[in-house]
Amino acid sequence: SLVHDDLPAMDDDDFRRGKPTCHRVFGEANAILTGDALLTAAFELITGNADEPGVQPQQVVMVIREIAAAAGSQGMIGGQIMDLAAENESIDLATLQTLHSLKTGALFVTALRAGALLGNIDAGGLQALTSYAQHFGLAFQITDDLLDIKGDQILLGKPVGSDAKNHKSTYPSLLGMEQAEILARRSVEQCLASLEGFGSEADFLRQLANFTLERQS
Repeated sequence: SLVHDDLPAMDDDDFRRGKPTCHRVFGEANAILTGDALLTAAFELITGNADEPGVQPQQVVMVIREIAAAAGSQGMIGGQIMDLAAENESIDLATLQTLHSLKTGALFVTALRAGALLGNIDAGGLQALTSYAQHFGLAFQITDDLLDIKGDQILLGKPVGSDAKNHKSTYPSLLGMEQAEILARRSVEQCLASLEGFGSEADFLRQLANFTLERQS
């Protein structure tokens, strides 16, 4: 999805992680094909879980369904369509949150739900991890928006200011820097609250949520 996101027809970014983007090195046509190939390869890899001890085929089917929905028109792609339509337009906070819950948040949610489903988690645990991922996605996106304004280009590995260049509404542009930072912190607090029913096995997720506020890239 990031290969596609960098394309001239999308965000038109020349660098990612400090290196030229795929289409800059291999051409736009090859970048499109690469993104398509990686998506189909993901489903091929997922089917390999059917051979794992303790995993039932119906669980793998359920995970494939979740990931397909999260990546499709009701998830990431739908969010990207909203994002493109919102360029040069004024949108409100609720619309922005919906946009990013689809474009960014849906895949975070599915990443946690997939592992939980394959691990036979109970309904309460699944809901708690879903809540965590939703709040994590919001905190991640707000931080991403903030870094596009105040981040270090070398640490980010890509140019700053691309949101302004593409005339995109962001959390800082709608709320201001200070309020956006407050919302990010509250989202992380909600992440941690979602994990209260888990023990030390969830410490990595707690650390990941806290790191979101500190990351520089």
